[in-house]
Amino acid sequence: MRVHLGSDHAGLELKAHLVGWLEAHGHEPVDHGPHHYDAEDDYPAFCLRAGEGVVADQQSGVEALAVVIGGSGNGEQIAANKVRGVRAALAWSDETARLAREHNDANVVAVGGRLHPLEDMTRFVDVFLSTPFTGAERHARRIGQLATYETGGGLPPLPAPPSGDA
Repeated sequence: MRVHLGSDHAGLELKAHLVGWLEAHGHEPVDHGPHHYDAEDDYPAFCLRAGEGVVADQQSGVEALAVVIGGSGNGEQIAANKVRGVRAALAWSDETARLAREHNDANVVAVGGRLHPLEDMTRFVDVFLSTPFTGAERHARRIGQLATYETGGGLPPLPAPPSGDA
């Protein structure tokens, strides 16, 4: 699987570790930077490119996911989610990484390089990459509603109130 990576200075060491780990586990890492430490770098430049890379690959039939990394992962997740077609989720446990794929078909995972030991973050990424989307109708329906909204199709309808309510 091709795995796009982007970070900021706070995620640089974890990103470098993940590039080697991904190669050792048969994946094809694509490093969108940064490639050197700069405490003043701006994560959008790198995370937007990782998001665009995964969407382009998926649209052309290439099996791909992405990992974005920062101090907390919050800003990196927000940046990646600005790319049309990205569904980025912040993982802080095995369960959040697994559910991001199973229920949300997330194609980008964000992790906080300053919040967990290296072994934990590597495991979160491994869980994310190895977990398939369930394809359950309710999850696919919700993802479809988001995609429709994202492409200008409007808000999903509100559910009807339960019968008997005024």
